[in-house]
Amino acid sequence: MYEFFEGIIAEVTPAYIVVNVNGVGYKVYSPTPFAYTEGEKAKIYIEQNFSDNNGFTLYGFQSQKAKGLFLKLLSVSGIGPKSALAIMAAEDSDSLAEAIEQGEVKYLTRFPGVGKKTASQIVLDLKGKLGDYISRLDRTDKVETSSDVSPALHDALLALLALGYTQKEVDRITPKLEKLELDTADQYIKKGLALLLKK
Repeated sequence: MYEFFEGIIAEVTPAYIVVNVNGVGYKVYSPTPFAYTEGEKAKIYIEQNFSDNNGFTLYGFQSQKAKGLFLKLLSVSGIGPKSALAIMAAEDSDSLAEAIEQGEVKYLTRFPGVGKKTASQIVLDLKGKLGDYISRLDRTDKVETSSDVSPALHDALLALLALGYTQKEVDRITPKLEKLELDTADQYIKKGLALLLKK
């Protein structure tokens, strides 16, 4: 069983990516294929699934947490890999977890392939079992920044809290990070870590 692939993204399509791992191209279905760029090196967390119709199929995710959510969705009766990917592509994991915890059946029916019966089953099976995502949601409410903060910086601040830094520590460096014009959350995280570790 594969745990992850680390290789070069050889192709990106609307449904899947092709990962070149030491000269072997693996077709990997992803909820967010356009999060990858052709030619870049990437680490992709893999879940292998078998069905009578399609044989073995590989599904890939950017993090262990995303893979874990995929597996939780698959555990629900009536949810197959295609529906699980569609749900994850249409909504971020935090908002999805919040909807499930609050029993928002009507909200869940807006996802492709999810009717009222399946939505109710999702709530029944997963409510109370998404603690990892809810704990992150709780921290989201604590991030206080000005309204013009970029999404990349906001994500970076959440990531720093998730790493274990206190709200006070993150608040201290936020004004410095707001003055920067960086492109990605990863860049803000690295700069934030440098500021937090600075004596």
